[in-house]
Amino acid sequence: MACNISLGYNEPCKDSIAGLQAVYFINYNTGSFTLNATDVVTAFPTGTIAYKYELKGTNGYTETVNTSRDNGTTFFSQELSLQLKKLTAEATKEFKLLAYGRPKIVVWTRNGDALLVGRLEGADMTGGTISAGVAYGDLYGYTAVFTAQEQLPANFISGSTATNPFGVVGNPPTVVSGTN
Repeated sequence: MACNISLGYNEPCKDSIAGLQAVYFINYNTGSFTLNATDVVTAFPTGTIAYKYELKGTNGYTETVNTSRDNGTTFFSQELSLQLKKLTAEATKEFKLLAYGRPKIVVWTRNGDALLVGRLEGADMTGGTISAGVAYGDLYGYTAVFTAQEQLPANFISGSTATNPFGVVGNPPTVVSGTN
């Protein structure tokens, strides 16, 4: 039977940290990713461009398992919440394009892991704000929530580290960084 478990789980050391250091947006129509037998991404489609968004502060990623015993279905909801500081005309244009599209997203954790969110179906911006704030200390920037629904959990990227989210993958993407 294909759903028999095959490994146990040992209590790990307490050497992990939470949070995100960056996300990379990839246009939906990029092509197919190569996976190994454990569903780890080992190669990106040739010519992939990844748009880097550096993060600091209130940003997070959560994946929820959704199972229905009655319907015999299981899927994974992948949710990314971002807070991007400082309003600009250029950033507002890109924010609009992110809302219109359904990008694939590489989520790079502070722990050095990179996960591919929305690999098959892409991710939709399901909420967000453009805010000038009220008080001096309020956010002057953007918030966004991206949601993807996939048959499988987000895929790890082969060999990602704390200094390189694309590790040892074949055809690593060309990274375009911000200008501000």
